[in-house]
Amino acid sequence: MSLNRDFIGHEAPLGEPLEVTRGDIRRFATAIGDDNPACHDRAAAQALGYADVVAPPTFLIVASTGGSLGGFIRDPELGLNYAMVVHGEQSFAFHRPVMAGDVLNTVARIQDIRAVGRNELLTLVVEVTSNGEPVATVTNTLVSRGTAAPKQA
Repeated sequence: MSLNRDFIGHEAPLGEPLEVTRGDIRRFATAIGDDNPACHDRAAAQALGYADVVAPPTFLIVASTGGSLGGFIRDPELGLNYAMVVHGEQSFAFHRPVMAGDVLNTVARIQDIRAVGRNELLTLVVEVTSNGEPVATVTNTLVSRGTAAPKQA
């Protein structure tokens, strides 16, 4: 079954705000092997001009994939069988770094659904804010394997 293109443009919050702590940032940085002192030590981050420890760029994976991606990803009317999904790509456009003390709010929007061969690409755009201030735009492409309608001869 092909994905329902009527979902293009649908927008929804990804769940509860994410309160970012120093511990969250330190654990994430350690898990990915980022030993940048600004990710682990407040004084080191402040020496670089930041108010508190700074999250590695990929930390936003945590915030941008919550809440079943806006709820509509699991909506049966969209037609997405998660067993047939692989991650295509992800990009981050930062307005400013994520820091300890941020309270991240996220809103996801289905930007596009398009066929590529027998697969469909679903592009999600997640806007991340903290206290009403833009933090980043995260673009995520999911590949729905084998769901594209066959080409008419």
